[in-house]
Amino acid sequence: MQALKIEGIRKTFHQTEILKGIDIAIEPGEFLILVGPSGCGKSTLLSMIAGLEQPSSGRILLGERDITALPSKDRDIAMVFQSYALYPNMNVAQNIAFGLEMRKVPKPERAATVARVAAMLQIEHLLERRPAQLSGGQRQRVAMGRALARAPQLFLFDEPLSNLDAKLRVEMRAEIKLLHQRTRTTTVYVTHDQVEAMTLGDRIAVMKDGQVQQFGTPHEIYTRPATVFVAEFIGSPQINWIAAQRQGAGLAAHGLELGLNGEQAAALSAVGGECLYGLRPEALQLAGEGLPGRVHMIEPTGPETYLCADTPVGRLTARVPGEVRERVGDAVHLRWVPEAVHLFDAGTQRRVA
Repeated sequence: MQALKIEGIRKTFHQTEILKGIDIAIEPGEFLILVGPSGCGKSTLLSMIAGLEQPSSGRILLGERDITALPSKDRDIAMVFQSYALYPNMNVAQNIAFGLEMRKVPKPERAATVARVAAMLQIEHLLERRPAQLSGGQRQRVAMGRALARAPQLFLFDEPLSNLDAKLRVEMRAEIKLLHQRTRTTTVYVTHDQVEAMTLGDRIAVMKDGQVQQFGTPHEIYTRPATVFVAEFIGSPQINWIAAQRQGAGLAAHGLELGLNGEQAAALSAVGGECLYGLRPEALQLAGEGLPGRVHMIEPTGPETYLCADTPVGRLTARVPGEVRERVGDAVHLRWVPEAVHLFDAGTQRRVA
């Protein structure tokens, strides 16, 4: 039995269709990521799972229950908001225990739950403080603690790390991953950050314009993106594109023949004529021979360097391990293997093969 099933969910606001038929099913204990740019509909979908919005059509199943029309309080769901949503007049212990108090849980049981959750999140020393006395990371831990205290059937996270600085985001991302490993509670997590999506999710739904472009594991999404949008959105630095045309049984760009693997070459007959030839930056290597170019920019990051070069087929970025000897203006050669190519039909924007 699936833990959460979203069937044909549509949402229309003032004759504008925001969600255009969403179908997603996840297994018990899975960590699902809804990722996409602002306005793609991911937060609207999360609000429907939480019961804060009603779909125009479709249904949502939590286990065997149809919760589409159920009030939020009856869904057995806990949500962690981007804004923390803590009660400023209550201390940490009272914030964590509030949901239990509303459910008339006996006081000794509430106290034991608060102590257990505080120990899990390492905030025992903060229990008497109020939200105004806490840092951003501490507030987020308290918000997570309030959700954990309920032991719900489903956790919902709505961009919980976007208000934190870069260092704290990394730390809290690890905390959330460890928390899920300990509790194994089914989780739906909304983010626009593709790094969060890749590091946290068991499976990812990449959304654009109210539709799921691809649903799969992080490995599947990265190594076999289904559309041009997915290939561009997932991965940093962004994938390189070469505009190519069919030439006999192969592909060429600006008079240069481009290598293909057997699967791609066999699938070319179904392509209209123009293709997008995609290369991840890590697929490009500096070599003594290959595609000629001239260094446009160098970005050292420590363990690796991003080298951007102008070539006959356009500007390409290579991710090179360690430091490079080359400098801006130097001549270089780039090479890659056909197995590293991501090939898309320029017309349909979908993967070839």
